[in-house]
Amino acid sequence: MINLKNDNLLINQEVKENLENILIRKVFSNGYIFYGPEGIGKKQTAIQFIKEIFNQYSNHSNIEDKIKNNNYPDFLLIEPTYFLKGNIINRSETESSKNKKETIRIEQIRKIKTFLSQKSIESGKKIVLIVDAELLNEAASNCLLKTLEEPTNGIFILLTSRLSSLLDTIKSRCQLIRFKSFSYKQLEIFVKNNLDSSILNIKEELKIKDLINSANGSPGKILNNIKIWNELPNEIKDNLEYPISDNLEILKISKIITEKLEIDQQVFLINFIQKKYWEKTKNKSIVKTLETLKIHIRGFIQPRLAWEVALLKVALDDL
Repeated sequence: MINLKNDNLLINQEVKENLENILIRKVFSNGYIFYGPEGIGKKQTAIQFIKEIFNQYSNHSNIEDKIKNNNYPDFLLIEPTYFLKGNIINRSETESSKNKKETIRIEQIRKIKTFLSQKSIESGKKIVLIVDAELLNEAASNCLLKTLEEPTNGIFILLTSRLSSLLDTIKSRCQLIRFKSFSYKQLEIFVKNNLDSSILNIKEELKIKDLINSANGSPGKILNNIKIWNELPNEIKDNLEYPISDNLEILKISKIITEKLEIDQQVFLINFIQKKYWEKTKNKSIVKTLETLKIHIRGFIQPRLAWEVALLKVALDDL
């Protein structure tokens, strides 16, 4: 049955029991939406769920590997894409997508119709997994809605960390599976059980609680946060404890951040200082300013200018 221990992530027991009941009853919805914070195990759980569905029709031992490699005949993976030198590239095809604006396009959703129109080869069901479904553009969303409305022998599983970004009409046609954030205590135990202190490479001034607090209940984010923290230049780490008040220092640190950090590292940094500044100031305006900065950075809106404007506003709010 559903087993995530090999993925080194905490198991969401409520979700596990819900999906296992579905497998036992063998009554499947046309669509499922797995929603919850990033890095909480949605994709790993979906792969396990899909494997168990296929296992009901096939005894092949390497189904899971084929699913992970998008190489199972009755399985289709839809993931965000971006333009590179005039070509549309899937996220999984390269590691250089971190600083690219990604989207799921109508052409990808149209492929689903062709896929579902073909007879199943090894299973009684064909399954479509859509990763980061909140990145569906408007045309793709409307096309997906029409596909969901049509009778099909397929099952759709959409993964998202921003449920509100999906069309209400899409949500109404799917069964919602919520992945809740884990508690601080659960994450603290996770870190102690899975990470050697020598691997953390964290100085005394950074307590592990800061990484846990900035992970928003996500074990996957903790692993990523530790990796990013160890990669941060000291000139950035040295300016994290309190809001910067000097305008020249703000311009300087904004330049360093945008020149030396990739987008995912910048988002981590915003989450981290958001928690730190709230702890130090209890100022809601600062939190909102940094939340807006996060949106701008994710939207690739002139990162350096976005940092300068945000940190200057934080300095004024902290007076």
